[in-house]
Amino acid sequence: MEGEEGKQQPHLVLAHKLFLLRRQDVPDIEKVSLKEEVLASLVADDMALLYESVSVELGWEIDHGILATMRSKIDDELKKLDERIADAEENLGESEVREAHLAKSLCYIRISDKERALEQLKVTEGKTVAVGQKMDLVFYTLQLGFFYMDFDLISKSIDKAKNLFEEGGDWERKNRLKVYEGLYCMSTRNFKKAASLFLDSISTFTTYELFPYDTFIFYTVLTSIISLDRVSLKQKVVDAPEILAVIGKIPYLSEFLNSLYGCQYKSFFSAFAGLTERIKLDRYLQPHFRYYMREVRTVVYSQFLESYKSVTMEAMAKEFGVTVDFIDVELSRFIAAGKLHCKIDKVAGVLETNRPDAKNALYQATIKQGDFLLNRIQKLSRVIDL
Repeated sequence: MEGEEGKQQPHLVLAHKLFLLRRQDVPDIEKVSLKEEVLASLVADDMALLYESVSVELGWEIDHGILATMRSKIDDELKKLDERIADAEENLGESEVREAHLAKSLCYIRISDKERALEQLKVTEGKTVAVGQKMDLVFYTLQLGFFYMDFDLISKSIDKAKNLFEEGGDWERKNRLKVYEGLYCMSTRNFKKAASLFLDSISTFTTYELFPYDTFIFYTVLTSIISLDRVSLKQKVVDAPEILAVIGKIPYLSEFLNSLYGCQYKSFFSAFAGLTERIKLDRYLQPHFRYYMREVRTVVYSQFLESYKSVTMEAMAKEFGVTVDFIDVELSRFIAAGKLHCKIDKVAGVLETNRPDAKNALYQATIKQGDFLLNRIQKLSRVIDL
């Protein structure tokens, strides 16, 4: 189950293909080749349970001959593994017993029997002493969690890994865990924490079992753009040598990042339009597609308005390469939602910014807290008087 260097874990490749097969916006001609690839993977790894469930879900005809063959092969393999465990317990040492149990765990993972895999991993953990080896078991569990998008399992496994690191653990595994946690945060819409964890891992990335390095950079740039201020974005992303070495290989990403930082808004929206297809067809980002679209637009509109006390809507529309009506509708939504601090003078066709004063906000908060404290004191004094 562990990915080789530079190679994504096959189960996660399969999970992405299954995600694409379920999408309505993937062309039927692509789904034909995807179906062949998925069936080949299911049969090659004897995934009988997944073969049945996917066939029912996607309306495929179940080949009972293939299904029977897979089940027969699974039974034979499990029988051999049980014999290996029994032999190790009778004739060999503790490490051999652990290895035999681990082999059975990996077998259940390979055939996509989630419940039995988790049970067997617990048994294997009971036979494991070294913290590093326990961490490896947690990584197997995390990979299972990402395959099934089981966020409860992922969250508990990350907490477990952090507790294990308090007992010890090497830096390589700690850095790998940051990428797993970053992917979990991104998948659960915590983009700010995801960006921080990804940026911490750029120079030490070895988590090829989750995704290739190009995809890691793609996620890092996307999460950073809506999480970092301009100064941090310049230092940590725009000028980062690790990102510069790869970003040109990913269509539209370099233009997306650099046009935002360079205030080239027409180019930015052009590049953003090119990236939307990839975001929609990413199994981790797709559920947050609309949210991400809003956040990016908030960032870019805020950056533009930051330079002005007031600006005509015509000038802003020209800068972004859109119509005045589009800008009017767009900004109205963001202003109403409290995302932008400005107001529209429709008669004059002008936008007036009203940035919140930090000192005034602090003053208001202090007054509010003071009133709350006085009310509590008055209630307490009544109780004391009684």
